Amino acid sequence: MWEDFKAQFILNFVNEGRWRYLTNGLLVTLKLTFFAVLLGLVIGFTIAFIRNIHADTGKLKILNFLCGVYLTIIRGTPVVVQLMIIYFVIFGSVRIDKSVTAILAFGINSGAYQAEIFRSGIQSVPKGQMEAGRSLGFSYFQTMVKIIMPQALKTTVPTLLNEVITLLKETSVAGYIALEDLTKGGDIIRSRTYSAFMPLIAVALIYLVMVLILERIVKVIERRLKKNEK
Repeated sequence: MWEDFKAQFILNFVNEGRWRYLTNGLLVTLKLTFFAVLLGLVIGFTIAFIRNIHADTGKLKILNFLCGVYLTIIRGTPVVVQLMIIYFVIFGSVRIDKSVTAILAFGINSGAYQAEIFRSGIQSVPKGQMEAGRSLGFSYFQTMVKIIMPQALKTTVPTLLNEVITLLKETSVAGYIALEDLTKGGDIIRSRTYSAFMPLIAVALIYLVMVLILERIVKVIERRLKKNEK
């Protein structure tokens, strides 16, 4: 049994340096996740800000309507379909790096969920805080930036980190546009060795380790936030 395991390990990871498919794929996965999160933060914060302004003042009706359409479409369709539409339809006739396409797709998808996270965080701040800021002479924008958002971030940070975990796992569909991410790397090894068990289990374990690390970070941040509240 041990000899068989050893032979399979050498076949899948040692021969021809096949382990590089996993390491290179891991780097691609981390890059996609990192830049998609940043793009999602920008989109999410902007949409949350627009929707909150509309809810409080009744202004920005057209922008609020467009934001509502965006949220409905993005949250109502699978991310893999969005990825293929952006790659094969929107950029089908344009030569563009696959990584850029994937970052756009995952960032746009994540932005819809981050928008609701930010909006719920803003709404969790007591209304009196806005009134207090305005009574001090701050504009609506200044009150949001200096008073409301710092308090809202305390409640949204753990949820945002959980969104990062979700996004990390969602990037596993990047192989649909032939991008060699971690999952695709394991599949390439499988296609070369005709052995599915070891490369796919290795991919699953790598994802599991990354998720456990991120979950640990979330718990540490949650504990620190609770201590600060006390």
